[in-house]
Formats: sequence, C-alpha cells, structure tokens
Amino acid sequence: MNENPLETIELELAVLIRRLTSITADKRNATLDRSAYLLLHQLYLQGSSGVRALADEFQLDISTVSRQAAALEQKGYVDKVPDPMDGRAYFYQITDLGTKMLVEYKQGRLDRLTKLLNGWSDEDCERFGDLLRKFNQSIK
Repeated sequence: MNENPLETIELELAVLIRRLTSITADKRNATLDRSAYLLLHQLYLQGSSGVRALADEFQLDISTVSRQAAALEQKGYVDKVPDPMDGRAYFYQITDLGTKMLVEYKQGRLDRLTKLLNGWSDEDCERFGDLLRKFNQSIK
C-alpha cells in the first residue's frame, strides 16, 4: 500500500508515542520520571536557571515547572539559590546527587536504546537522530 508520506509519519508517530515509555524507562528501577529527567538534563547543560526560563524552554506553565522543581528539591537533586540581583527571585541548580542520578538514569536509557538499535548502521543512527532533532525543533 502506497501511503501518503504524511499519513505514514502520522501513524508512526502514534506508534512511537505509545511504545516510547517502555523503550526508555525501566519501570522496575525507575528513579526519575520524564519531567524530572528533562529538568535535570537542562540544569546540567545550562547551569542554574530560573523557573521562568525552564518553563519557556519546555513550553510549560510556570506553576507546573515550580511543582516539578520543588519535587526535585525535596529529593535533594536540585538546590534553590537566591538571585543576588533580586532578593525575591531564585534559581535552581543541580546538586551532586542530582548529577549522579541523571548520569545513572541516562546510561540506563542509552543501554536500552543501544540494544534496540543493534544492527542499525552508524549512518542510520546519525540520520535518525538528526531528523528527530529537526522534528523537535519544528515544534517549538
């Protein structure tokens, strides 16, 4: 059956979204949920960041990011640091424990993806990654 390429993309996205959680998460050893992983990853790459900047990055409400960051703070994965320019504002920064958890969780995800993509050429993996990045950037 020759489908329209957009129909193929639409269907394959639906299948991907359904399977994605089982591909990237190990429910038996889940230490981070997706939102925690993404917030920690952003703080790890970017350094300290305010709630508004994090909300903008992930296209979420400030209240949602505040709730997620507060949960990470309770676990000791981030610290809240006062903004020296504005005593009412603060930044979040990843802690050593947060970095440790992020690295361990990410390695588990990479291990599962390595198994799933076994047999794919390096070129196919690179092209797939480039296309996923391009697709995600088009959503912003």
